[in-house]
Amino acid sequence: MEKKIPELALFDTFERKVRPFKAIDNKTVGLYACGPTVYDYAHIGNLRTYIFTDILRRALEINNYDVNHVMNITDVGHLVSDGDTGEDKMEKGARKQNKSAWEIALYFENAFLEDTDRLNIKRPKIICRATEHIREQIEYILEIEKKGFTYNTSDGIYFNTQKLAAHNFKYGELAKLDIEGLQAGSRVDLADKKSVTDFALWKFSNQKLDRNETRQMEWDSPWGVGFPGWHIECSAMSEKYLGPVFDIHVGGEDHIPVHHSNEISQCQARHGKNPANFWMHGYFLKLNKEKISKSGKSLLLKEISEKNIDPLAYRYLSLTSHYRSQLNFNWDALEGANIALTRLKSAIHSYPSGGAVDDEFLNEFIAKVNNDLNMPQALTVLWSVIKSDLSDDDKKATALLFDKVLGLSLDKIYKTKFEFTTEVNEIAQLRQSARENKDWAASDRLRDRINQLGFMIEDKKAGYILSKK
Repeated sequence: MEKKIPELALFDTFERKVRPFKAIDNKTVGLYACGPTVYDYAHIGNLRTYIFTDILRRALEINNYDVNHVMNITDVGHLVSDGDTGEDKMEKGARKQNKSAWEIALYFENAFLEDTDRLNIKRPKIICRATEHIREQIEYILEIEKKGFTYNTSDGIYFNTQKLAAHNFKYGELAKLDIEGLQAGSRVDLADKKSVTDFALWKFSNQKLDRNETRQMEWDSPWGVGFPGWHIECSAMSEKYLGPVFDIHVGGEDHIPVHHSNEISQCQARHGKNPANFWMHGYFLKLNKEKISKSGKSLLLKEISEKNIDPLAYRYLSLTSHYRSQLNFNWDALEGANIALTRLKSAIHSYPSGGAVDDEFLNEFIAKVNNDLNMPQALTVLWSVIKSDLSDDDKKATALLFDKVLGLSLDKIYKTKFEFTTEVNEIAQLRQSARENKDWAASDRLRDRINQLGFMIEDKKAGYILSKK
């Protein structure tokens, strides 16, 4: 009897459990992803979230869904504090770069998209910028205002989270927030806010700025000249492109307590319902066991390339940990991932084409993918194919089908900044064999020869790394 492949099941943050996924219209999935705030380069911690989103999209596609993937670009309204205080990150970034906010928004958006291209992340079908959807955001706020969920302060229009209870909604349910504890222990300066959980929908331009400078990004509105709050853009744009209720909303785990909780509240106020059937979140990357952030410890993708490491090695490393597990980054782990990926690509590149996909391995692979995107186990299945007794052409066909989900470009050899000569590669392989045979004298002689040719070799647990002097 043929073994049935398990249906796709995903973890829903709102319900705190893995449950079967069914699309609203059975064929097309509406997927909304919170995009970058384009005031600086994205660090690799940010990029891990977009790798997770890409894997989700590819998993949906291998399950025969057409994915309408929408991602916003936050180019206005994201303040430096989640408490709706401080400066707009775009204005602050513009001053730092000595350019206009519009210039840095375009520059860092392009830099972000180039990074995602290097990681073989599929571009969303729709990329929507907050600054290009001001009208939609104002209309959304007006609807919330008509329902009685807003109030005016000296610095803006705010959402009244206390009004939700009268409509049988509970603010912060996504994050299971202790609202009473937040109220009692809050160190946030409430100013004119009625509750610590209330948030800005529209901010006035006449608020005090750090340097008494005029805002670069501001618009007319029914309430006065100003700019939208951060959270309203996603509610307005997800509704415009996916409707008031869609299938999946994704982001990083840091979005759970504030940004996504506020999005849900806005939709509940306007439509009386949760905007997404599934809420999914990728977890943090740690650098030396500390959170990576733009304001503190940071590492950019270009720093990986500068070390002559395939950027897709970082994607491979990300796949070795489940998206709901925090991953600690270190260079040894990345170099190990680079060696593993190079071996995979070299093997598959050497195999002839024309083979057939092995159904047994394929079913096993999809079963791992459909189990809440268990990519560590899916990678294990890939390696089982490489080590199996299948013919080389069947191995290639099977692995390349897997790669439609993995996205590792297994059929392409990474082009380094410089190419090692055949002689250097052969000597390095001979030296590796000598080390495995514990012929240390031969190993030393071969290392010296590599040095004479202008290269260095560094030994690793999984093999070696060649680099130019």
